[in-house]
Amino acid sequence: MRRVVQIPALALVLALVATEASAWWDAGHMQIAYVAYKKLDGPVKDKVDALLKLNKDYAKWTAGAPDERTAKLYAFVHAATWADDIKTKEYNYARDKVDSPTAGQNIGYADRNQHAYWHYKDTNFSPDGTPLPQPDPVDLVTQLKLIIAALPSTSGATDDVRSYDLVWMLHLVGDAHQPLHAIGRYTRQIPGGDAGGNAEQVIPANGDTMALHAYWDNLFGGYVSPYGAVFDAEDKDGLAHIAVNETSAQVSDPQAWIDESAELAKQYAYAAPVSVGSNPVLLTREYETNARNIARSQAALGAARLARLLNDALK
Repeated sequence: MRRVVQIPALALVLALVATEASAWWDAGHMQIAYVAYKKLDGPVKDKVDALLKLNKDYAKWTAGAPDERTAKLYAFVHAATWADDIKTKEYNYARDKVDSPTAGQNIGYADRNQHAYWHYKDTNFSPDGTPLPQPDPVDLVTQLKLIIAALPSTSGATDDVRSYDLVWMLHLVGDAHQPLHAIGRYTRQIPGGDAGGNAEQVIPANGDTMALHAYWDNLFGGYVSPYGAVFDAEDKDGLAHIAVNETSAQVSDPQAWIDESAELAKQYAYAAPVSVGSNPVLLTREYETNARNIARSQAALGAARLARLLNDALK
């Protein structure tokens, strides 16, 4: 989720819709989780399932599973969307702010805040010298580091906190690898910043006008079931079959992930024909091909890194 920026009326409506979305949307997050699950050690799978059972949504996550083994898989895959699910009305979580005294807390399920600002870290930049704001005090990197440190059983954190942190980790690692969750662009046309591509409007080949951020979120599709996510990931051209550089997969610093994503955003997300203003632009075949390729490689890399984090923390 991103903050709303000051842009013209039509674009503002589109940006408001985009702020309710999540990086990669459900389909992307679930596929990343599935590919990561395949790489987990057997005992680690049992440990993550025990932690996930502490979440009140466990029964919903496992609904329709034909056996216990599949139920554990479905829970893990579906849990990757929980950090976005709590933004919906049925959960009744509060829309808190980044400068709140509780913004950086890590207290487990007693925390009833949405923490939308945990989903990104803006590496702010300007191609034309527009002044940049100070960075937020709490963001994806600050919180993910706390979560990673708390997840091992030796951390001293309660199982309630560790369960809460696990479901957030499943989501935030995916967020960190979506290029537009790592950047904010400031231009003369958008001096207040674009909130990671929520101000710019694009028209892909399907003819829809949407926020640039939403276009990148949608590269894996929208809502999907755990079964559907597994099916899509295992397709012959699916995420499960994308090779990952093993050296890159060993990088465990969330700030390094954000730095990588920000550079990819500059090179590909903001590439021509994307405008420096909010006017809709028609995307080229080259742009869309590059976007799909970057999304796939980033998601596969995020899955490998997520698996490594969990195997190291819960071995």
